[in-house]
Amino acid sequence: MSDPALANFSGIDLSRLPSIARREAGVVRARAVVASDASLPGYGHFVDDFARAEVTIVPWPVAGRRPLVAGTGVEGGTVEDRFVMERRGQVQHAVNHAVGRSYVTGWLEDPAAAREDAPIVDASRIYTHEANYHPDGGQIFFPLSTTPYVALLALPGDDVRAEDFVAFWFDGTRGIHIDPGVWHQPVFPVAERAVFDNRQGRVHACVSIDFVGELGVYVEVPLR
Repeated sequence: MSDPALANFSGIDLSRLPSIARREAGVVRARAVVASDASLPGYGHFVDDFARAEVTIVPWPVAGRRPLVAGTGVEGGTVEDRFVMERRGQVQHAVNHAVGRSYVTGWLEDPAAAREDAPIVDASRIYTHEANYHPDGGQIFFPLSTTPYVALLALPGDDVRAEDFVAFWFDGTRGIHIDPGVWHQPVFPVAERAVFDNRQGRVHACVSIDFVGELGVYVEVPLR
């Protein structure tokens, strides 16, 4: 079965990426942190039971001084399905079956030279070109197997910088609820392939940042 349509929030030409080796783009390495009850607040929280976990939904914004009627503005609810993360050669792919979109989320070599038919030389880090947040609600990723993974996150704010991103390492025994407004990419598994249960707001509003086009850099995400 073929992947859903490719979503490219940044709009960058993925066939003509700037090169790190040729100094056409710089690199900012995300700070690595072990996910814990002390390090996650502000970004999200652990999820131990996917079936019972609730996604935070943000009420629809009002334009004037009158408030929403109680219980309204949140009735879009949530959607859920599997989120598949898979390396194809040196390219990281992600498929979100809940919203019917697929993504290229990173490269394990210089993005300008990475190929899907070439072996991985260094799997200790991955380069990514964009991130996004959902103003309408949070998102839950829960691993179906005990596969360690990394969540790249930054605190809310449209003036975000590449240096603000933190790589949170998870041992694979617990999931994560990413809070509304928190910048993120689909999580990066340490293994070549991993499947996650995914639950998120049905509205699925996305606000994105193009690291390469706006800032002239890739964000390097440590995986070990």
